[in-house]
Amino acid sequence: MNQEPRNRTHLVANPGELPTQRPLIGVPTGREKSQRFFGLPLYIMNQTYVRVLENLGALPVMIPLQMSEATLQGIFARLDGLFLPGGEDVDPSAYGQARHPQLGAPDKERDRTELLLTRWALEEGMPILGVCRGVQVINIVCGGALYQDLHSQRPDLAKHDYFPPTFERFRISHQVAIEPDSRLARALGATHEVNSMHHQGIAQLGHGLRVVARAEDGLPEAVELPHLPFVVGVQWHPEEMAKTDPLSGSLFAEFLHAAASDWRSQIPNGWRDHFRQLCPRRDAAAPLAPPTAQLLQADPLCC
Repeated sequence: MNQEPRNRTHLVANPGELPTQRPLIGVPTGREKSQRFFGLPLYIMNQTYVRVLENLGALPVMIPLQMSEATLQGIFARLDGLFLPGGEDVDPSAYGQARHPQLGAPDKERDRTELLLTRWALEEGMPILGVCRGVQVINIVCGGALYQDLHSQRPDLAKHDYFPPTFERFRISHQVAIEPDSRLARALGATHEVNSMHHQGIAQLGHGLRVVARAEDGLPEAVELPHLPFVVGVQWHPEEMAKTDPLSGSLFAEFLHAAASDWRSQIPNGWRDHFRQLCPRRDAAAPLAPPTAQLLQADPLCC
């Protein structure tokens, strides 16, 4: 009897592959004070992310905030992949900028947790899938920067902030054009219709990243890190469309198969030292330094 992936002990294999253990996927949480329980502090996360991951065969693990670095390291060491969900604006001190008046309220503890986990995952070559805020976190860890508010900083662009409750989360807002030789194209094809719930976007691309999808107005909508087995970030919310769009679900499936694979054997020699040299852990007070052409051209692993 054919079982759903979440009811199997092993991940359903792609054609020609042997079944593998279901991958353990870390999902960082957010936090808020409960209205129901009189201000009790809670760790929270949109259930849709977790349900899509489990339905496709992941073993999702919620990662709480306010953990010590040693505790986070212990959790991280047991993961097969890292999923970076949407959420609050990242504090711009993470990429060397002052706050813009239209910046949303950041959560510096969530920033700390996700930036650490993402840095460790990139250093190790662990598969990563990031959506909305998640693609921005990947870009920041790689030394990139964001437009803090597209409407005021890039008024030439189309509207991208189709937020609830005015608009449904699954509302199709625009198309993206996808690079045909990208990992993303394997899941979604050359073009794809997407939803759009963001008021920020990539302004300066992080070191080693490649833009693999753009909106019709030219704004970067997806990035990949080509030298690692699977690092993909998208600016939209495919989890909301996966219920009715098989291609959106296939993006998650590609991520899970990468996480379940022997990805450690696929990391280029010297990758960790290379990444640490190119993208050092930043002091939040230090100004953002643009990538130097000399460094980028000298290293064969870059870009």
